[in-house]
Formats: sequence, C-alpha cells, structure tokens
Amino acid sequence: MMIIRPLMETDANALLDLAHKAGVGFTSLPADPERIASKIEASLAAFGGEVDLNSEQSYVFVMEDTDTSRVVGICGIESTIGLSTPWYSYRIGTLVHSSRELSVHNTFPTLYLSNDQTACAEVCTLFLDPDYRHSKNGNLLSKSRFLFLAQYPERFESTIIAEMRGVSDANGQSPFWDGLGAHFFDMAFADADRLTGLGKKEFIAELMPRHPLYINLLPQHAQDVIGQVHANTHPARKMLEDEGFRYQGYVDIFDAGPTLQTQVNDIRAVRDSQCYTVAIDHTTNNENDTKSKPKNEATELPYLLSNTSLTDYRCTLVYLAYINTPESGPLCINTDLAWALKVTTGDQIRVVQLFGSSL
Repeated sequence: MMIIRPLMETDANALLDLAHKAGVGFTSLPADPERIASKIEASLAAFGGEVDLNSEQSYVFVMEDTDTSRVVGICGIESTIGLSTPWYSYRIGTLVHSSRELSVHNTFPTLYLSNDQTACAEVCTLFLDPDYRHSKNGNLLSKSRFLFLAQYPERFESTIIAEMRGVSDANGQSPFWDGLGAHFFDMAFADADRLTGLGKKEFIAELMPRHPLYINLLPQHAQDVIGQVHANTHPARKMLEDEGFRYQGYVDIFDAGPTLQTQVNDIRAVRDSQCYTVAIDHTTNNENDTKSKPKNEATELPYLLSNTSLTDYRCTLVYLAYINTPESGPLCINTDLAWALKVTTGDQIRVVQLFGSSL
C-alpha cells in the first residue's frame, strides 16, 4: 500500500537518494546532506509548531511503500514565501512603442523582475521515484497535500502557487539560462541552481538587471522555452491545472518554467472534500492496492482518504463504490485501511474523489 505521511528524521538517506534521481533543476531538493537535514528539521518544527503566518513554515510529506518500507516520493507545502529571503520571479509584461508622426505602433513582450508572489503559500518539492510512476501514484502524491490544506487552512496563506520545473537537458543545460542568465551571473546553470537550492539567493538581487528585458532580443532557443515545463513535469502541470491552478504570466528567473496560481478554496479537491465518521468492519472490501484495477470501473472509483491528524497525518488512495453524503451515516472501512490511516471507529476521515467529481 502507498501511504503519504509527514517527513521523519529517519528519512534522510532516502531523501538524498531521491535528490540524486531528481537531478539538476530541482532546487527544492538539492543532493546535499546538510540541506536535507535542515529540510527535515524545518518540517518537524512546522508540524509541531503553532500557526504563524508571519514566518515561513515548511510541511514536507513522503510517500512510503508499506510493503517494503521504502520512501519513494516527496512533496511539500510552504505556508508562506518570501519573508526571510526575497522571492524572485519574472512577470511577463508588455511595452508599447509608438509614433503618430511615423504611423508606427509596436508592442513588445518583456520580462520584469518581480517580488509579486511574496506572502503566497506554495505547493513544492514534488518528486516521485521513476520506478513508481504508474498506478495513479503521482496523483496520490500530489493531491494528498490538498486534503491537508482542506483540514488546516489556517496554517496557509489564501493564495497558493506552484513553480514548475523549466526546460533543461540531461546535462543540466538550460536554453533560457544560456540565453539570458549566463550573461549576468558568469556561472553555469547547475551552479546557480545549486546555490539557490542551498538558500543562497542574495546574488540574484546583486547581479540580475532591474530594468525590463525585451524578450525579442533573446536568442530564439531562449524565447521558445519561456513558460514551458521540463519533459518530466508535463504530468504534474496537467494535474495542477485540472485542480484549478492557472498560469498567469510569471516564470522562474533561471529556467523560465511557469508558475501556476490559484486560491486555496478554489482547488477542486479542497472545495469538494468532505469529512465522514469512521466505522471499522473487517468484512468491508476497500481496494487499496494502487497496482490493481477496480473490479468494476462503473461502480468503483478512486478516492483519496486522509485522517484529520496534524502530526500523524496519513493519506492513501482507495477504490470505493458510490458513497452517500456524510449525513447518511458513517463510512465503513476495513481494519487494514484503518491501521494505515491510524484511525479507529468514531474518528473523522476526509474523503474526495481523485478526479474532478464531487461526492
């Protein structure tokens, strides 16, 4: 069974392994033991702390294969961004040059260095081991965060963003960086990416030009990737867009990957999720093996189920027949699923269909 749970101290080596598999361009999970130790410490503090939107709190979750006790994925939510260190992005804008005398009117797309998304929440750090990219595991890993947001909205800003990984090749070369950033930073994309992942962002403000940059003056290969995602990131982008996230003209300053944005309450899984009282029945057949297909796809649909605990949060994917509203009575689950979700009879669980239909 695949279970989503909070990050623990014992996950350090597993995170380092995932970081090596993620490669260059995945700034939120650098392959650096000290940075990973700091990430674990920050996450433990967030789950164990009080609500405080005046400081950045980082909630990190992992996907564990309970059959092997192996950590195979990671995802996170930042309560707010840009408070301790500036949050930079490019905003795509327009400049108009016109001359009535010459009857000339030209519009030019431009890049503006921006801190507009300061004090937004952020879904981040999404990475799934390539061996597990099947059987809706990616959907479970990404969308499990939305049930946590639904349960604890007071811990997060109301506007939420998601930075998408931009285009780069297998050698870590970024067309956008080569066409723009390299001229100002005098370092390879991988080096700038590594420094950002280590939290050393001061050089951005020191070296990046503050005036608008004309996109049409960039090399064509750099223009072509603005707002585009890495080949491995297309499924993640579609998943977020299906949940209500939208591209609104902000891109990463290094690789020009798009930033998606929405309101927390407008996320489909947040909006449609409902809480049920648990009833445990060992005869109930809850199919929770994501490697299997439901016996009858017309009556059994994939659902996300999570408990309502903060520090012991658990979420998994289950195939269920149609279920009634919470007012109609408790939701029966079997003992294996109850154990995995750490719930007992009378507890509350949060439920939502995995894909775009309300209960």
